[in-house]
Amino acid sequence: MRAKDSARLSTIRLILAGIKQREVDERIQLTDADVLSVLEKMIKQRRESITQFEKASRQDLADKEKAEVDILAGYLPKQMSDAEVQKEIDSVISETGAAGAKDMGKVMAALKPRLAGKADMGKVSGLVKSRLAG
Repeated sequence: MRAKDSARLSTIRLILAGIKQREVDERIQLTDADVLSVLEKMIKQRRESITQFEKASRQDLADKEKAEVDILAGYLPKQMSDAEVQKEIDSVISETGAAGAKDMGKVMAALKPRLAGKADMGKVSGLVKSRLAG
C-alpha cells in the first residue's frame, strides 16, 4: 500500500479473497498445498482470459491479465526446468511400472504432489502422454 503499487495491491487482495472463499466454501483451513492450488487455478484462469482478450483484439485487458499472472507467479515456488520435470516423469514411470497410455492416470496421480506449484501440470500431462506413447 505504501509503495502505491495499486496493481500489486489489487492482485494480492484477489489472492486473499480466493483463499478465503475456498476456506468458507469447504469449511476448512487451507494448507500450503491448497493455497498453491488456488494460485495455480487463478493463473490458469488469467491465461485463458488473455487468450480470449487477444482474440477479441483487447490488448489493454490482455496486458492487465498478464501483469496479474506475473504477480501471482511470484508467490509460487521456483519453477522446475524441463530437464528436472523429465527426470521426475522418468522416475515415476519406473516406480509405477507404467507401460502405456492406459497407465497415464496412475503416473499423473503420483506426479501431482511432487510437482504441485513447481511445474505447469498441463505441460507435464503432455510430456507424460508423449513419453508413454513412445
